[in-house]
Formats: sequence, C-alpha cells, structure tokens
Amino acid sequence: MARTDGATVETDDGVRLWAARTGPGAPLVLCHGGPGLWDMFGDLAALLADVTPVIRWDQRGCGRSERCAGPWTIARFVADLDAVRRHFALDRMALFGHSWGAHLALSYALVHPERVSTLVYASGTGIGPDADWHPAYRENFRARLADHPERLAHWRDLTGRRHRTEDEERRRAVLQWSVEFEDREGALERARGMADPWFGINQACRRGLDEQRARICGTPGTAAACAALGVPVVIVDGARDIRPRTAVDSLERTLPRVRRVVLPDAGHLPWTEDPDGFRTAVAEALTVPGRGADD
Repeated sequence: MARTDGATVETDDGVRLWAARTGPGAPLVLCHGGPGLWDMFGDLAALLADVTPVIRWDQRGCGRSERCAGPWTIARFVADLDAVRRHFALDRMALFGHSWGAHLALSYALVHPERVSTLVYASGTGIGPDADWHPAYRENFRARLADHPERLAHWRDLTGRRHRTEDEERRRAVLQWSVEFEDREGALERARGMADPWFGINQACRRGLDEQRARICGTPGTAAACAALGVPVVIVDGARDIRPRTAVDSLERTLPRVRRVVLPDAGHLPWTEDPDGFRTAVAEALTVPGRGADD
C-alpha cells in the first residue's frame, strides 16, 4: 500500500482539519459519510492503490479534526472541502462521495463546477424528498436487525436510554452499521472494524446537516442546479442497500452527463462486498480527458 502523508488543513475561519494523501499524481478526494462521523476509507484507499492516489479528510468537528462549535451548514462544509483542495494545490479535482458524503461532493460540484473534473456519487439518496426513501429504509433497517433478534433487542435497549455512555454509543453504532452488510453472519465483525478507532459521533453536526439536507432535497432549485451541471458524474449503487435505490432515480434523470453502475450483490458499502466491480467503476470514472498529474 502507498505511503500515507498526514496533513493539517486550516480553514478560512481557523478550524483545523485532519487530512492525508497517498502518493503523487492526480488524486481522488474522498468525502466520508455521516454526518457527524469520520473517514473510514483505509480499506478503500488500499483497494484503489494501483488506480489512483487519494486524499482522505475528516469533516469539521469530527474524528481527528478539531472539535468546534460548527457552523453545521452545507455551505460551510463546501468551503471546508475547498480548503482541502487549496491545501493540496489542486486546480481541479476528482471527487468521491459516499452516503452523506455523496451529497456533500455533489453540493461542492454545484457551487464550484470549474474545480471538479469528475464526480463519483456512491450510495447516496438522490435529490428527492426524504419521504421517497426514508420510510422504506426504516422498515428495511428493522428487518435486517431482526435477522438476529438479540441484536434488535440490544439496539432497542440502547436507543431507549435517555443518557448513554461513550461505550454504549459505540455499541449502538456497531449494531446500526451491521445492517449495511449482506453477509449477516460476518456483519457485526465488519461493523466493529468501522468503529475501530472510535472517535465519537458528533450529534450536533449530524442533526444540523441532516435537517438542512432534508430542507434542500425535493426543491425545484436543487433540481434546476443539477440539470445545469456540466461535470461528468458516475453514480455507483449497491443493489442490496437498505435505502431504496429508486431514490437516486431523480438525480440520474436530472443530470445531463451521468452514467450509473449498479452492483447487484453489494450493500451500502459496495467496495467491501464487490471490490472488483467497485474498483472497475471508479477506474472507469477517472478516465476523464484532461485529468493531468497535477490537477
């Protein structure tokens, strides 16, 4: 695996963000999910090692980045991503976003299309209202946990507690993340790997960004902005994601330069369950004319 060089990115309002880059050349900048979580892309960086160097970073107030009081707005997080771009001296960058990070990467491309060479939008939930997908997600979530009734009971117990210790928060997160994997027997162990190391979930960040994203999605303004986007976009879905993939249809229909790759046997983290298919999808997305070594 390529060497990872750590860095501290300072934003225009003085907040320090953790970042790391692997290798020389035109990188793929990775935007992690959440909100309120941190970069868990070590395995993804390894998978892509002979495809592209990557830049990983922890979003504001999360993970290894400086704890701060926000603000928890999409505009602020777009500005933070631009600070990452400037720090690594990228005129243009290829962007990868997963889940909430897919929304962040798309938001950045809408604001700064001239600074994005291509966008890989993985496991997002589209640009329609949450009512298009969230009820089915909740139902699928409980059904997956119910495969192991003791896990569902434990999750309900932890969720029902008014105050949780940090260890209880970690155990609740592991149970929640375990539903993302098709391999139900190995799911808990994979989810524990996501929580190691554990940095704690920034709940204020999660609430603030989720509320703003929900207000923006489903609006005519969002659809019009996507329809005018000239950046090439590759949508990558795992067909077994418990968030119904039909939610992403609205985005696919709207974007003028879009290609969609559906991996039939993968869930919400498709690189873990179909690594070859996912690696191929990303490699093909990065074959963008004019993407030079120092973009």
